[in-house]
Amino acid sequence: MTSRLLGLGLLALALPAWPSNGPAHPTALRLDAGAAPPLIDGRLGDAAWQRAPVYERFAQFLPIDKQPARWRTTVQVLVTDDALVFGIRAWDAEPGRIRAPLARRDQVKADQDYVAVFIDPVGHRRTAQYVRVSPAGALEDGQFSAEEDSEDTAPDFDVEAAAMRLPDGYSIELRWPLAALRFPHAGGAPWRVMVARNIPREDRTLNVSAPALTKDALSFIAELQPLDGLDDLVEQVRERSFITFRPELTLRTTRDSDEAGTRRARKASLGAEFKWRPRADWVIDATLNPDFSQVELDAPQLAGNTRFALSVPEKRGFFLESADVVGPTQPDESGENRSLAAFYTRAITDPEHGLRATWRGAGAEATALSLRDAGGGQVLRAGAFATGSGLQPEGSQASFARGRMQFGGLGLAGLVSLRDFGEGLSTEVVGSDGVWRAGDSDQWRGHLLLSRTTLGIAADGQVQRVGRERGHRAWLGWRHRDGDWVANVNVEEVSPRFANDNGFVNQSGIRRASAMGYLRLGPRELLVDMHESEVQLTVQETRTLADPLLGVAGGQVVDRLFQPGFWFAAARNTGVWGHVGLDSHRAKSGGRLHATRTLLLGFESNPGELLSFLMGEVEWGRRLDVDADRVGLGLQAELQAKLRAPLPAGLWLEFEQRLGLGWVEGPNGQRAFTDRSAQSLAVLHLSPRDSLRMISQHTHFTRREDASVALAAEDGRDRQLSVMFQHRVGLSRLFSIGLTRASERPGQVRRRELFAKLALGY
Repeated sequence: MTSRLLGLGLLALALPAWPSNGPAHPTALRLDAGAAPPLIDGRLGDAAWQRAPVYERFAQFLPIDKQPARWRTTVQVLVTDDALVFGIRAWDAEPGRIRAPLARRDQVKADQDYVAVFIDPVGHRRTAQYVRVSPAGALEDGQFSAEEDSEDTAPDFDVEAAAMRLPDGYSIELRWPLAALRFPHAGGAPWRVMVARNIPREDRTLNVSAPALTKDALSFIAELQPLDGLDDLVEQVRERSFITFRPELTLRTTRDSDEAGTRRARKASLGAEFKWRPRADWVIDATLNPDFSQVELDAPQLAGNTRFALSVPEKRGFFLESADVVGPTQPDESGENRSLAAFYTRAITDPEHGLRATWRGAGAEATALSLRDAGGGQVLRAGAFATGSGLQPEGSQASFARGRMQFGGLGLAGLVSLRDFGEGLSTEVVGSDGVWRAGDSDQWRGHLLLSRTTLGIAADGQVQRVGRERGHRAWLGWRHRDGDWVANVNVEEVSPRFANDNGFVNQSGIRRASAMGYLRLGPRELLVDMHESEVQLTVQETRTLADPLLGVAGGQVVDRLFQPGFWFAAARNTGVWGHVGLDSHRAKSGGRLHATRTLLLGFESNPGELLSFLMGEVEWGRRLDVDADRVGLGLQAELQAKLRAPLPAGLWLEFEQRLGLGWVEGPNGQRAFTDRSAQSLAVLHLSPRDSLRMISQHTHFTRREDASVALAAEDGRDRQLSVMFQHRVGLSRLFSIGLTRASERPGQVRRRELFAKLALGY
């Protein structure tokens, strides 16, 4: 303890003194018309920075909130003709300990030093655009949602940033074009901002420029501050028109082989994306023949012992414009994202062309889009015990619209979703959703969706026309958060015939109630110094609704969960959690309700600069073998590790490894099935703009033959390899060339593709 206090004292002496009478809020300096904007080089040496007001009232948020900031950070803001420019100075008494590896876009995480800027130009603190910049100039950007208190890194903004390492810290310049901000034409609230600074040492520290922000708040952006000094900026720029045109050319050659033979093809594809902001509150997007291949491969998931379809995140740019107007895209604290039931963009497989319009007002917002989809994906039809799937018809029109109005703390929205496959096959969904902020600690959310479809799935997996089927989905959720406890309570009902071919519906014909509660115990010392600690309890029960079509009787328990657990945070951004699962599950209608008894333990940490992230979770005990409809001793485990290493000549190596393993024993003590997955990702950063990336991943599911339950032996393998060189300058210039190989068994399916892609932004 004495050495720690001595170290803090030396740190305080090492820091320069600064005045405490600066502005109460971040304040911008308007540059005169025609004045030269600052050069974005990270130096903060331009004359304008000498005149800009300095804000430095930072407070600690992590590991313990409501504490004075130990590291000095200052913020300055300039306003040019077409952008906000942030100048941020981060002092550090031990600059040699700053962690600043080269990293891919959207990979600036808690294991690195960084500064982050959150902007809410609507001013209601419901959503915020954010950008993180590391001392190496690496970028992460995205959208933060207050409703889920979570961030979505998928959206990318056309920002420019530069960093400069200094003998006593580092400095950042961030240019945020006004064209990349979304705000009302008139009547909007003052623009709001917050700056955060991350310092990953033995105890990760996060300082914020909003001193009133505490962990008791419902969201991280609850205390965004007004950005002073803008004066009539909104009035001056709200009529400006911005246009972005992004043509792209893709060349590819493929070779596919299976038991039927080998096929070769060559293709040149010319596409384009167009974005027009005629004035501040409108954005028009168009896409023509987009090439959405060669995004990062979706991380493999253990799927051999699950009855239900799995969702994957969206990564395609066209769908990410103003994604918050469509609805939340990330899970809330309970881990659920029920908004995907209304609109799930990955249901649109291969768009040929599309058009979208988004509007924002001071108290309302709306978006509408329509795309022609070439098809090739899956159509889902869910039940209470499993998700059925069929091959999506080629050629369909997907349309979606949602509008929302805000009345103080109450937000109400209406939506419509249409999918027309032709030949009388269509699905229509209408509905409403809402959110109510009932004070500083409570939030209510819910939706009601009504569906009508003529598309069904035959026993052989082919789609077929059926009589018009109707269904509904209703959900109501309550979230509470204060200094003592956190709660999430949800009730929902999904009728047997509810379907949405523009959404994600993996279970229907059920009625469910769930609750998750966390009692916050605060800092504790028990074997280790806990910065935070909680005891937790999760309970849930899901019952069937009567479904004569599938022969499912009503009132059957599908699952019943009772999971007391714990969580605590410690040094090196370490979190440890666990629970006892005193659960019950039913595998099929009319089957036995099996008692499953498991123990789950997990941890995550940022151990150091080389091994920057480590996460592991294992669940062991009596687990359900879904296909065999029995319980056996089993395990499910996941491990993730990230390494970042400097190399000679200023190169950086980034390596990530994901491993998954699941198995359940049969009555004879042998493993009835084994489910494995693995993904290795290596990135050699040649410069901040150039990188060489390799991804290798595979899944492998095996099952022993078991005549007692009429199960045949299985051996399914899926392997993928991708190697790509990429040159990228923000969002304006992209060139990539690479090779992908894939194989699948059974079927002996093999695919090889060589590709080159060039995209330019104007």
